[in-house]
Amino acid sequence: MNENWKKLTTEELVGRYRENSANHGRLLDARKTRAANKEYDRATAIEAELRLRGAEANERILKLLDDPEPGTRFWAASAALRFAPEEAARVLAELAKPPMSMVGLSATMTLEDWQGGTYKPE
Repeated sequence: MNENWKKLTTEELVGRYRENSANHGRLLDARKTRAANKEYDRATAIEAELRLRGAEANERILKLLDDPEPGTRFWAASAALRFAPEEAARVLAELAKPPMSMVGLSATMTLEDWQGGTYKPE
């Protein structure tokens, strides 16, 4: 992971986050775990940089809650639990509905852990 996320504008960074989170979701649902893990690592690194950028980044993450890609909605909702919990929980609950997928299972587990107090978004 050599990418220097700090050099990107927030808009560019959110674009990369959208791309990586969508890829992660598709690969996870296809059970291609090794490739999904690489996308996970990138998305996690991007999310950490977005967290440092504050309100502007948070606003852009909220817009991803309506993205057509389930993986992107999952990542955005998981991130948004720390600053927009009601909206984020709504999206996770939608993703958790049948038909079940790996993204849906992740959404179910994240929502249950958050509601139970064992998942605390940074």
